[in-house]
Amino acid sequence: MGDNELVAACLQGQGEEFRKIMDIYKGPVMALAMNILGNRQDAEDSCQETFIQVYRNLGRFDPQRSFKNWIFTILYRRCLDQLKKKRRFQIAFNKAKHETPRGTPPDTAGAGRGQPLSNEILGRLNPKERIVLTLWANEGFTAAEISDVLRCSSPTARVYLFNARKKIKSVLEKSHAPF
Repeated sequence: MGDNELVAACLQGQGEEFRKIMDIYKGPVMALAMNILGNRQDAEDSCQETFIQVYRNLGRFDPQRSFKNWIFTILYRRCLDQLKKKRRFQIAFNKAKHETPRGTPPDTAGAGRGQPLSNEILGRLNPKERIVLTLWANEGFTAAEISDVLRCSSPTARVYLFNARKKIKSVLEKSHAPF
């Protein structure tokens, strides 16, 4: 049963079919959330909110579009909300302590070819660059598919990807890590 059939079954009152949707997408959604947020607890919260929003808005899904892109678009927005909330909290916390945040040198362990990049390296990317890089590298999305998730033009998605790769290359060159 394909995505559109599962959605149609859910809309016809077969709520157990939504469990199948969750089983199909829980892994990729969690992986993307972890890559964007870099924190398991925040990623789990965003995933939960994403699936709740998907369930509530199944009737709004356009079957002419990609269901996977639709879920990733919702997740992307939840992750951005989470990052904004975290940033506001950090600003308030820093003001309360009368301290400025201190930077740490990047952790380059595991940053070689074929190995995952550390959170410190990924942390140097802005949220759009992180999601573009993750969708491209982990999910095999094209620029057109990425632009659909981000709701931007395909050339803009390619620019985000180019900038992300350029930043990572620069960090790895500075740390003398192998490519």
